[in-house]
Amino acid sequence: MTNLASGTFEVQLKPQAPDEQAGDLKIARMSIDKQFHGDLEATSYGQMLAAGTDVDGSAGYVALERVTGTLRGRTGSFTLQHSGTMTRSGAQLTIIVVPGSGAGQLAGLTGNMEIDNVEGKHFYDFAYTLNP
Repeated sequence: MTNLASGTFEVQLKPQAPDEQAGDLKIARMSIDKQFHGDLEATSYGQMLAAGTDVDGSAGYVALERVTGTLRGRTGSFTLQHSGTMTRSGAQLTIIVVPGSGAGQLAGLTGNMEIDNVEGKHFYDFAYTLNP
């Protein structure tokens, strides 16, 4: 059975030193620190790589973040994998739980998360299942 968790989060992105090997590629590397509130009370830490282009409004990013806390009363941790692209006509973002990454009372967790930014405030909806 699929469950839905929702709430808000704060995020801090901190630029990291550029990769000397990137050459003329427009690649940025950042650390991610988040605080989740609502059905998921947790913190996370992760790393993000983002690539811009010469085309206005086009970019892509990938990220991994380890989430530790409580999901509807169950304590543990899991890893989220992000993959996003932006074009002038819109954005596409996929955030999934890395298979097998759940630990503690969140072992067996699967799911996907959607995030939204409304007037500077971040929201999440997390569709998940917990398999024994």
